[in-house]
Amino acid sequence: MTSFNNNVSDKEAQHSCFQEWMELQQQDLLELLHNSSSSSSTSSASSDFNLKQLIEKSIKHFQEYIDTRRHLARSDVTAYLAPTWCTTLESSMLWISGCRPSSYIRLLYAMSGKEFESHLSNYLQGNRSGHLSGLLTVQLNSVDELQRKTIRQEDQLSNKLASLQEEIADQPFAVIANEVGNLGEICREAEEALDRHAKFLMNVVEEADKLRMETLKELVINILSPLQAVDFLIASRKLHLCVNAWGKTRDHQHGRNRETTQERNTCPNLSRLEN
Repeated sequence: MTSFNNNVSDKEAQHSCFQEWMELQQQDLLELLHNSSSSSSTSSASSDFNLKQLIEKSIKHFQEYIDTRRHLARSDVTAYLAPTWCTTLESSMLWISGCRPSSYIRLLYAMSGKEFESHLSNYLQGNRSGHLSGLLTVQLNSVDELQRKTIRQEDQLSNKLASLQEEIADQPFAVIANEVGNLGEICREAEEALDRHAKFLMNVVEEADKLRMETLKELVINILSPLQAVDFLIASRKLHLCVNAWGKTRDHQHGRNRETTQERNTCPNLSRLEN
């Protein structure tokens, strides 16, 4: 990811960081699709090694995005809880500045169920042609355990965020606001209280990012096979890119033109990516 200098405004850096991440996901999707199709017909140690390298590369890109975003958020964390660079559709789905980690597992279940249904006749004949639909019992047990653990941690972080939100109606904010003579002014006490509040918000965002990364790594490195992990990463990239593109279309339909013409033109042609 690009490092931003002090000459770039917070807003410009935040928008550029997200746009670069979306473009990088398109590149990753192309590479994942190419390697998935070429590896499906072969099963060898060299093929698994190449897939593992591709998985690690995809995770590395996600980690770099998180690191860059964390650096930017330290000076303006509230922007990441109500990001103007996301479409309104994406914003409506956010959980603490990103996706819910448990949504990875919901996606896995959805894709494995779809594969099972589409290959049901082959299954009845004892043939297994799908990757995600061929999850073993030990894998399913691990996924179930991961889901329960992840949801518990999500609930803990949700409670932390709820407590921070409720504090706005408590001391010191309520007292400071009640004593202000000019509603437009921000006094030193308010600045200090807001800075402390932002620090606590930053901690919650960092914990949420950590949980997102830990859940993804556990799933694609420790539970799924290389081919299954690549199929899952393809599905997750497609979902994110599609929601972003759908959100841009719906924002445009309702007169909410958040993105530039250049950004609108970067929406991926998924049929082209699959060919």
